[in-house]
Amino acid sequence: MTVPDDHGVDSPEYDWDGYGFDTRQVHAGEYEELNAGARITPIAMTAGYRFDSFDDARGRFGGENDGLIYSRQRNPSGSVAEKRIASLEGGTEAIVVASGQAAITAALLALAQTGDRIVSTASIYSGTRILFGRSFARFGVTVDYVWDESSDEEWDRVITPQTKAIFTETIPNPKNDIVDIDRVAAVAKRHGIPLVVDNTIASPFLIRPVEHGADIVVHSSTKFLSGHGAAISGTIVDGGSFDWASASRDYPLITAPAAPGLPSIAERFGRTAYARATREAVVNDIGPALSPFNSFLLHQGIETLSLRMERHLSNSLAIAEWLTGHPSVECVDYAGLPGNSRTELAQRLYGGRSGSVFSVTVRGGEAGARRFLDRLRVISRMTNIGDTRSMALHPATTTHLSFSQELRDRLGISPGLIRLSIGIEDVNDLVADLDRALTR
Repeated sequence: MTVPDDHGVDSPEYDWDGYGFDTRQVHAGEYEELNAGARITPIAMTAGYRFDSFDDARGRFGGENDGLIYSRQRNPSGSVAEKRIASLEGGTEAIVVASGQAAITAALLALAQTGDRIVSTASIYSGTRILFGRSFARFGVTVDYVWDESSDEEWDRVITPQTKAIFTETIPNPKNDIVDIDRVAAVAKRHGIPLVVDNTIASPFLIRPVEHGADIVVHSSTKFLSGHGAAISGTIVDGGSFDWASASRDYPLITAPAAPGLPSIAERFGRTAYARATREAVVNDIGPALSPFNSFLLHQGIETLSLRMERHLSNSLAIAEWLTGHPSVECVDYAGLPGNSRTELAQRLYGGRSGSVFSVTVRGGEAGARRFLDRLRVISRMTNIGDTRSMALHPATTTHLSFSQELRDRLGISPGLIRLSIGIEDVNDLVADLDRALTR
């Protein structure tokens, strides 16, 4: 005879607030799969969704309920990644899109329109500079650059009443010239404008910009968040901290009435207003939707973020230290090394481990760089960063090829400079490959 079990059964956890980083990177955003009890969140391969009724359809389109409408706007597979990244970054809501460039574009076009300006630190990803100088210029949005982010005078000179946001990166590539986010956030607050931070290279494992005063965070989640190099994606995170209603500048997508007689998005959604406006009025309109399959690959990759980052960081520091002593190397741009101009900042923000994307300048200029790259056998010659695999690239003839020589010189992109993205392979194998390539 079976004795009834009357102790009860607890339901699985789905509210991961308060749990540790490593637990949230595995579980946050999951929802219960009721068809077969699948443990892994399934891929929601659908373009659209049934409405319960005439009134339900109207309610979803009118924003009266939160039901799904169309996968250009939101998809359950993407929602898992969105909730997971928002949790790890400490934001109120996140939006996944088709690439990092799409994330930056959508994030800033929610704030600026024709005639407006954005201020950016000068050392940023080359593709972002190209985006600003080409497409944003065509949209009528001007980007001004600050070369010395420690200078209040330079910030005050560049920021105008038409400036709608400040943009920067936590760890720029390829120079590893890390940014003091706290200082830039103080500038943004003093001028009453939001700070948008690209946290691609650091990832929320190393730093969470919202905790340092950022209002919006973007990622090329193709990189460290995914880690596998199999799919492209981007992410926008609303920090929920900016007071849109009291802003001295105009942000019409957020603060203007959504329609005659209706309240603004800021009035309706409060701390998630920026994310709602970006999703509904930019991402939905322009259409850079992330596919359900790539969404699945993104949140699968995030599950191992902290484990991969530990290896990325330990490998990178060891290799940066080894490279400094090699006779074929002129210099290594790694902020965590003693003597670097940003060593103190690297210690304060990152414990001396300033990411795994940095540059090494080999002797012999472009000819030396060519010999070095052509002799690599383990490290891949390719673009991309943040993969489990180590990669090397010559910026002057690839990512920065379209820049003027004057701009390359000012950015420190010399003929002998190589960008390294250090992966998670055995560090001894990577050192051996570098040594073979450097030995002539």
